[in-house]
Amino acid sequence: MTSFTVMQFVDKLMVGQVGPLEVAAQGNGGVWSFVPIAVGMGIVTVVNTFVSQNFGAGRPEAGPKYAWAMIWLSLLMWVLVLLPMAAIMPLIFEAITSDRVAEPARLIAMETVYARILLIGGAVTLIGRGMHHYFFGLHRPKIIAVSAIVGNTVNVGVNYILIFGAAGLHLPWFGGIDLPGIPGTPALGLTGAALGTVAGTVFEVLIPLAVFLGPKMNAELRTRAQWRPSLRPMRDLWRLGWPAAMQYGNELLCWTLFMTVLVGHFGELHMTAGWIAMTFMHLSLMPAVGFSVAVTSLVGKYIGAGRPDVAVARARLGLAMAVGYMTVCAVLFVVFRHDLAAVFVGGDVTPDAAAEIIRITGVLLICAAVFQTIDAFGIVYSGALRGAGDTVWPGVMTMILSWTFIVGGGGAFVVFWPELESLGPWIGVSVYIIVYGIVMCRRFETGRWRSIRLLDDAATSATIGPGPPAAEADASIRDLAGEIAAEVAAEIEATNPGG
Repeated sequence: MTSFTVMQFVDKLMVGQVGPLEVAAQGNGGVWSFVPIAVGMGIVTVVNTFVSQNFGAGRPEAGPKYAWAMIWLSLLMWVLVLLPMAAIMPLIFEAITSDRVAEPARLIAMETVYARILLIGGAVTLIGRGMHHYFFGLHRPKIIAVSAIVGNTVNVGVNYILIFGAAGLHLPWFGGIDLPGIPGTPALGLTGAALGTVAGTVFEVLIPLAVFLGPKMNAELRTRAQWRPSLRPMRDLWRLGWPAAMQYGNELLCWTLFMTVLVGHFGELHMTAGWIAMTFMHLSLMPAVGFSVAVTSLVGKYIGAGRPDVAVARARLGLAMAVGYMTVCAVLFVVFRHDLAAVFVGGDVTPDAAAEIIRITGVLLICAAVFQTIDAFGIVYSGALRGAGDTVWPGVMTMILSWTFIVGGGGAFVVFWPELESLGPWIGVSVYIIVYGIVMCRRFETGRWRSIRLLDDAATSATIGPGPPAAEADASIRDLAGEIAAEVAAEIEATNPGG
């Protein structure tokens, strides 16, 4: 998911040089297309839990059946949900577009094209995320790091060629930089950005899939022999994954309504500024989500091995690293807020509009800085709970909290305190993230997840202690660092959960 977020960042950075309306269209189209994709991700990414727990229990050969089940479920989701969603995109954008937007017809057309391309390529996105989580569950993160770097490289290259075409790009930075275009290539703008995202995602999938089906892994784990659809592993993924699917999809729907309806209510400039702030917020989340994925894998591994005490220590270590990183991001958001905003303001925009976008973005980045540290608690502990198989309670709480604070609280600010403009809904979001972090922290630390058994022989009875002894703590740092390095490399390859 985070890799997808990096691609979105690259999209927005390049599209920002075309114009502010394109930035708003990219954000709206991307987030609406990602709502159904996020639902699918909630199901396919729990492959990590099953693979890691079987790996910890000494049965890695049981993992490939879950990878194939993930692939079949992804294709089913694509046919039944993503393609129909692509067909109705124009109706959604026509219904939510504010009358304060200067060029509504142009905005809707760009949003629709961008969203449709990402949805048509959504099967590749789902399979890619699932394959990443399979290899993380198997504790082979280097494969994912390589695929992420290759995918991002392709994304950037195709983006540049198709967005700007033969004209190339003029950057106003450092006194002006002129980058050449590719002769004979049309400038497709936002359409080119969407095609770049799909192209990058295809390459990101091909590498782990080739390794999975390769002769070495097939000889070791019989990965090719289990390709036929099997109801039991598909049912297992659904049983554990549907709460996460509802959690991801519901939360993203709330964020989508927040950005496109509540923030969009105040017009094009607020919508553009909101997406710029959201883009930097996503970048601050990337390593934290990487920590969360690594923690999911490690918690699952040690629960499968009958060592929940070590699983707790890994989760706390991941939390400490995420808190440190996101706190630094909070400081940068405040100190460099106007400089960060200016990076995305280019193209055909008047000086007054540019100044207003930068001002609004600066205010929103201060708001985002307030909740950065506590956000790490929610991100990492939700991953730890997923590794333990605890998905229903967090999913239900996410639904309750997101509708209460993001939509309900944000909507209240729009209705009763409109003078705050788009800052009002952002305050509602801030309250949501703070409460969510506290709730997920309490859920994990109280140990309710210890009664959950996914494998018949998994032991989950140890009590929470201060952590493993020093030698094992050193090993835990090496384990987590390896997982995180690969996941963060994968991030540098996107959420929001195109480009």
